[in-house]
Amino acid sequence: MISKGQIKQVKALHLKKFRDEQGLFIAEGVKIVSEIIHSHPSMIEHLFATDQFIKANASVVGKSEKAVCVNEAELERISTLQTPNQVLAVCKKFPKNNPSIDISKQFSLYLDDIRDPGNLGTILRIADWFGIREIFVSEQSTDLYNPKTIQSAMGAFLRVKVHYMNLDRVVTDSNVPVYGAVLNGENIYKQKLQNGLIIIGNEANGITEENLKRISHPITIPASSANQTESLNAAMATSIICSEFFRQIKL
Repeated sequence: MISKGQIKQVKALHLKKFRDEQGLFIAEGVKIVSEIIHSHPSMIEHLFATDQFIKANASVVGKSEKAVCVNEAELERISTLQTPNQVLAVCKKFPKNNPSIDISKQFSLYLDDIRDPGNLGTILRIADWFGIREIFVSEQSTDLYNPKTIQSAMGAFLRVKVHYMNLDRVVTDSNVPVYGAVLNGENIYKQKLQNGLIIIGNEANGITEENLKRISHPITIPASSANQTESLNAAMATSIICSEFFRQIKL
């Protein structure tokens, strides 16, 4: 049975302020939590799960002191989801590490003021799909540990490292290509793409003026002449761009 103190702590983690203070975050759902249990069990601080989940995973969590059996009503009280799914884990944040990726030898992403946690989570899945193991995010962007980000990323947040850094700290070599996704850029399918950094801008305002100045290779995704859509969603654009980089460089 979950205590009142535990309920209070978990509900506090719905907010960034308390996630930062406690160094903890929430992960929910059978698929995501099962992946954490099997690949990063030391991350789990507390596990609140239904009897169904505990029995199904008895070999891993059945005897753990961290596992608390809850009913559906209790799970609903602490969940961020409209329809809670059997288990919620309170996890320790990843330790902050310096980047190990060399952007002159592989392509990576820089997310410039991405505000939608769902977009960030989806972009992590895209990065994971195309083998990008580290990405960079502006310090003004949404929180990696927002429950919506974790939910959208599924297990990708366990495999793709995220570094919150200003662009000038990422690009220290003027010879490294810096691509920027802009509406008036060059047709991406007519470019000889190279390893480097790809900047994806804010959902509403695009790439900031300061970072536009750092772009050496402005690119765009061509649209049909009959197109009447103003722009693509940030995650959708990222997927298309990464696909072309992967096709040209990796295949």
